[in-house]
Amino acid sequence: MSEVRAGEIETVRSKRSELILQITGGAIFGALSTVMAIMLKPIIDASRITGWGIAMFDPTSWVWIICFLVFGTYAGLIGCVTGSFGLLLIDPSGWIGPVFKFCATVPLIIIPFLILKLWEKDTTNSLKLKNPKYYVVTGGLSITIRIIVMIFLNYLFFITVWGIKNLDYATLEVLGLGDITGKTAVLIFTPIINLYAGALDLAVPYFLVFGPKLDEKFGFW
Repeated sequence: MSEVRAGEIETVRSKRSELILQITGGAIFGALSTVMAIMLKPIIDASRITGWGIAMFDPTSWVWIICFLVFGTYAGLIGCVTGSFGLLLIDPSGWIGPVFKFCATVPLIIIPFLILKLWEKDTTNSLKLKNPKYYVVTGGLSITIRIIVMIFLNYLFFITVWGIKNLDYATLEVLGLGDITGKTAVLIFTPIINLYAGALDLAVPYFLVFGPKLDEKFGFW
């Protein structure tokens, strides 16, 4: 809750109005992420890593995290869902890319919320996440969970969707280590790319939201 200055009147929103704001915010930002993905599609596709399909530059999930930081947890999750459906229209992999994007981003929203809710039970708002210490700690834990989830999904994807049980298709050629293939490549590359992407997904929205003090200007949660 932002500080009430002289001459200002503090307003208290009902739980129903807060829920409506979160649903509206999530839907708007989900749609916004789709528009951004469409506009930046040539750049995003050009940055995709051969053999993996992962883009080195994809700000779509930044919009979802910004939505979370500004409007709250439910809004962030709604943004992820609606934005993922939007990606179905343009992702070259069909449903696989949006599903991976969704599963990689959701831990960055749920884990900080759950940790901070248990950490300080009286307040569960963006003031906690604005604290760099809290943000780094919860962010580190959420990225760790993200890596574990994505290792499992990558392995499951390779052996089911593509039917490559020995995973020979997976290589570290992008790192100049083409002789490393299979499960070893998955176990090495998945943590590296998700650490990189996860750090960007958290750092960029943090500076975009808390730098210009959008949390104070809107004060939704």
